[in-house]
Order: sequence, then C-alpha cells, then structure tokens
Amino acid sequence: MLNFTSYTVEQIKDAFGILSGQRYEFIIEVEVEEDDELYTENGLHIRALYLVDEGKSKLLKYELIEKATNRYIDLELEEDELQAVESFCKEHVEDGTTK
Repeated sequence: MLNFTSYTVEQIKDAFGILSGQRYEFIIEVEVEEDDELYTENGLHIRALYLVDEGKSKLLKYELIEKATNRYIDLELEEDELQAVESFCKEHVEDGTTK
C-alpha cells in the first residue's frame, strides 16, 4: 500500500485556450514497503495530471518517478492504489487553484 508523505499541486495554464476545464499537476511523494514491487532505495514519487471540468473530475495520467534519479519507472499501480491516488488528488485539488 502507498503512504503519501508530501505533495505539491499546481494548476497548468492553457496558453492557447483550447482545452476545456482546469488541469492540475500533482507531485506526490510516497513511501512503499520494501517487499512491494514499486519499492526503490532512491525513493518514489508520482506525477499525476488531474482534470476538473464542469463539476466532474478525474485522473488523466500518472507516472512513477524514482526520486533521486528522476528516472521513469515502467510499472503500473494496482486498482486500489490508483483509486487512492485519484481520491488524494480530488481531496487536494483546491490547493492548486489560482484565485
């Protein structure tokens, strides 16, 4: 199971005004148990793109990144982990809203 330790969230500006809704980039620092296939000694974070559009929201994309090397990790999250990331983004999306 993933343990979220810290995060940043930033609203992504659509310079051309062609995309509907607002998009947010999350960088979520996670701790993973040593026996999990996602475990890396260098640490792990998740880069997630999240969409809010007309009252609906969803996770668009995520990437697993090794923290120390910034190297992409070619693995996928399990369904429960994916739901946890999406719930986390939904809960914290307001932190990235520009007023």
